Amino acid sequence: MDYEEQVTAITGGSRGIGAAVARRLAADGHAVLIGYRSDQEAARSVAADIIDRGEVASIAPVDVTDATSLAAFFDTAAAMGPLMGVVASAGAVRAVGSLRELDPDDLRRDIDVNLLGAVLTARASIAHLEKTRGSIVFIGSAAATLGSPHTYVHYAAAKAGVSALSLGLSKELAPLGVRVNCVEPGIIRTDFHLDPDRPDKLASTIPLGRPGEPAEVTGAVAWLLSADAGYVTGATIRVAGGR
Repeated sequence: MDYEEQVTAITGGSRGIGAAVARRLAADGHAVLIGYRSDQEAARSVAADIIDRGEVASIAPVDVTDATSLAAFFDTAAAMGPLMGVVASAGAVRAVGSLRELDPDDLRRDIDVNLLGAVLTARASIAHLEKTRGSIVFIGSAAATLGSPHTYVHYAAAKAGVSALSLGLSKELAPLGVRVNCVEPGIIRTDFHLDPDRPDKLASTIPLGRPGEPAEVTGAVAWLLSADAGYVTGATIRVAGGR
């Protein structure tokens, strides 16, 4: 199969890193399915940008905490052509602060989206990817090894779980020819942050002295999905400015 023919589905593809990944992969020749949970207009905008460049994109709703929704999402992707790639980029944080001050319902929602969502996304994609010997890339976080004290230790714990999931699943799916890898961004300037000034406030903690941009994460994702990474599975690539 030509590299240009592959379909890649991206959860959380309507904003931030996910949107940047969709644009990069489309430019590289992927047909992309942009998954969104509630902001249809944002997803349409990303798809329109891609289509205006003469590339292939579509959108579909998906709730990564719902197995039925994920099954429908990947069926939609497979209807576009052979599903070769999955980027599990959906993530969110409601609870920010010291753990003792955070609401249990917000904690549960954050962990459901960031960890259970990654687990269910992978689970739903396997039946498609084993047919094409495709590839999964999880979007983790440098928080997994930093811990994020007084900010969101529960999110860091969830992303550590994503890292472990990526490693374990890479071994589980290797006999099927399915590769599984993880990219761990650091502080990236996106609307993920409840405080929009947070990335710049933390610039002094980053060895490179600045927050990253979403587009700077996309090269690692694109490479892991490419034929050049055909012997790479169980790897984690950190894109965090030295943190």
